[in-house]
Amino acid sequence: MPATIAVDLSPEELERYGRHLILPEVGFAGQRALKVSRVLLIGAGGLGSPAALYLAAAGVGTLGIVDFDAVERTNLQRQVVHSTAEIGQSKAASAARRIEALNPNVRAVVHAQRLGADNALDLLRDYDVIIDGTDNFQARYLVSDACVMLGKPNVHGSVYRFEGQASVFDARRGPCYRCMFPKPPPPGSAPSCADAGVLGVLPGIIGLIQATETIKLVLGLGEPLIGRLLTFDALRMRFRDLKLRKDPRCVACGPDASLTTLVEEDMSCEPSVSADEIAPRELKAKLDRGEPVVLLDVRDPDEISVSKIAGAREVPLAELEARLGELDKQSDVVAYCLSGSRSGRAARQLRAAGFLRVKNLSGGIKAWVDQVDSSLPRYW
Repeated sequence: MPATIAVDLSPEELERYGRHLILPEVGFAGQRALKVSRVLLIGAGGLGSPAALYLAAAGVGTLGIVDFDAVERTNLQRQVVHSTAEIGQSKAASAARRIEALNPNVRAVVHAQRLGADNALDLLRDYDVIIDGTDNFQARYLVSDACVMLGKPNVHGSVYRFEGQASVFDARRGPCYRCMFPKPPPPGSAPSCADAGVLGVLPGIIGLIQATETIKLVLGLGEPLIGRLLTFDALRMRFRDLKLRKDPRCVACGPDASLTTLVEEDMSCEPSVSADEIAPRELKAKLDRGEPVVLLDVRDPDEISVSKIAGAREVPLAELEARLGELDKQSDVVAYCLSGSRSGRAARQLRAAGFLRVKNLSGGIKAWVDQVDSSLPRYW
């Protein structure tokens, strides 16, 4: 229980937070502690949405929101802080409006900017608890390193398809994110963030866990997820609680830490553009010239039924190895998927099988629609 804080609760707040006030573990002192607390949400997306709503409802006094993206229709399947009317608007501003509409006692601070090595310390410095609602490795490492340097708790969450995980990284009391994952995966080794997909309700579950952990940290209640990783499998409806240990060799929080300044490493989930890729407009020019090109669509049938490039052969990635005999090893092959991740793996698989002229369509059908044929339906 936090020490009594000399701040008044208005009659409206006494009524609003009544169910908190009658909890002995929260009470008036706890509600006052929430009122003066400052929480920073990094990302107003799938994880940040539920966290923002419930922290605002709980009475956190100041909620900062860092997000430089705009609301897109595809966000609305899971990013419940936004509405259809907000499409095209700043995510940070959209979230702030919803927060203040839900609870006018909460001050929402908009940081509509990209989090980077040049501004992370300044953005995080004035907040008590940092919630990592990012969706890429680069940002996760940046948030973790900044929290270590500033001595801030980092409430972590991540989701993938039907699975999620949550933890609290606080280098003063336990491990940091780099203790668990010292190095990021190499570019191209992890599935594309856009390709992988996610069950819409899953970020809601993980985001609410992050909100719960944040409230516990502010109030000093219970056992936070420090030194523990909570994993969730939605298909089996199963939670697992794994122990994490501080790595004495950690470059960020170990006794001989060598990471003393923030850096942004190349941690993109997308494979880098290389000579093994072809740009959409270059492919279009080849097709217009009548050059013999085998277009290989490695997406799943449901995706193909919505949108495809005319003339493409359909071989889902999972079936590619068994169907290699259907393709001519001497042909010019261009593989594509939604955004380039699965087709990148397909291209590498084809080269390993002896196909000599294989390229991956850079950016996938998403880039094709954006740059070549906007008439094709979108499902992203």
